[in-house]
This record gives sequence, C-alpha cells and structure tokens, in this order.
Amino acid sequence: MMRNLITILAFCLLTNLSLAQSSVIKLWPGTVPGETEVKHPPVDYTANTSGNNIHRISNITDPALMVYKPGKNANGAAVIICPGGGNKYLAVNLEGEEVAAWLAAQGYMALVLEYRVPLKTLGSFQDIQRAVRLVRSKAFEWKLKSDMIGVMGFSAGGNLAARATTGFKNRSYAPEDKIDSISCRPDFSLLIYPGSLTTSDKKLIPEVKPTEETPPMFVFVAADDPYNIPFPLGQALREAKLPFEFHVTPKGGHGYGLRRGNPAAEAWPPLAEKWLKATLGLK
Repeated sequence: MMRNLITILAFCLLTNLSLAQSSVIKLWPGTVPGETEVKHPPVDYTANTSGNNIHRISNITDPALMVYKPGKNANGAAVIICPGGGNKYLAVNLEGEEVAAWLAAQGYMALVLEYRVPLKTLGSFQDIQRAVRLVRSKAFEWKLKSDMIGVMGFSAGGNLAARATTGFKNRSYAPEDKIDSISCRPDFSLLIYPGSLTTSDKKLIPEVKPTEETPPMFVFVAADDPYNIPFPLGQALREAKLPFEFHVTPKGGHGYGLRRGNPAAEAWPPLAEKWLKATLGLK
C-alpha cells in the first residue's frame, strides 16, 4: 500500500495534480452474487508482468469503489473508472488511481472500480451495474447530480464500460436491497483504447447493442493499437444517430493511461475534458 501511495504522489507531482483523499466502499455488504470464494483483499498480480511501474491486482472477491473526492471546485458529476488488464488483473494505478487524481483535480468525483477478475465476465458486469446504482444512491449525501453519473474504462475496462453503457436494462443479479431499485444507466461513457469490442469477423460484439436510450459516448484509440480498433462501435452509434465523439490518433499503442511521454496518453485527456464539459453543460 505504501509503495502504491508513493507512486501516485510521484505521478501527481510530475503532472501538477493534487492527490485527492480516498476512501473505500464495498459494493456488496452481504453475499457477492455468483461468487464462490470467500471475501478477501485483492492479491498482487506478478505473473509475466513487464514492470513499468504498474501496480496490478487480481483474485478480487470483494468488489469495491475507491473514492476520490474533488476539492472546492466540485462540479456535481461523478465518473466510475474501470481499469484494464485483459480480464486477468487490474492495472489499478496506471488506469485507475492516476486517472482518478486527474479527474478529481478537474472537479469530478472519481471512483475506481475494483471489479471481479480473473475471467469473471458476469461478475464484473454485476459489479459495474451495482457501482452505478450505489453512487447514484449517494447523490444527495455526496452533493452529486443524479443525472451526471458516468463510466470510464481502459482496455478490458473499456469493454466493461461499453457493456454497461448499452446493457443497463439487462438485470444481471437478483436485488439485494433498496439500492438495486435505482437505475444503473450511466449518463455518459468514456472508452479509452477499449479492448475486444469486435468479433473475429470485425463485427461489433453482441453484448454491445446501442439503442435510442444509449447515453453519449467518447471513444479514443491509437491507430497503431495492436488490439482491435472499435470502428464497428462508431458505425453502430452513427447509424443509430446517437451522440458520440470518436478520436483516432496516429501513434501510441495500447495501455498508456495518461502518463507523459506517450503521444496518445498526452492527447486524450484534453479532448476528454473538453467533451465532458460540453456534454454535461459545465463551464
């Protein structure tokens, strides 16, 4: 934990961000739906990792939200962040905590979702639906606007965010409490180099079906991303005449977060910031 805090502090100093104070909220006070293991803290993932100052966690059985509150510039909007990791682990600092610190500095309440991995597709979907409901249930307490609660995802987390954005009507678990009577529809969605959104024949995966109720979406990817580029998603949104913004930058690859030194990592944050303000009507 201390190593992780030092990493975030160093990142904030390099990027002139202030570290928002965080707390942790567990998603499921009782039994976690569909989970067979007992609840325990996440485990550091060290298998076949390349370093690069990335903190990876896995074997998550007790999903949680790490809450980063903004300062006096709070704008009433909240963003639930889904880190990536190929559904094997979560790159919790690169695509979670560092992004949360940046968003909190912009006035957003940022919440990093520790969803279930490895390879728990249904479980992770249940987790993000519960997370949206939980945050919306705390709108009054946290001084949020209940129609300004969105999701953001990177790589596999982008896939999860896309499924949550278009599949919010799919009831994935039996109601646990009053929170589950609240809508889990995100009000906006940001997908940064989302992974595995196309099938082997280059079609949009069936789990992502935009409808007239799909909220505004922001998509960013590098042209040299070695994983599939989500053009079919853009085409589906266009055909449905839905509001979206799609950016393709020439270089950057995959898995860069917002760390300086990578052209894609430096390009998407100002674009996303501008889009968020315009979409939510913020100054």
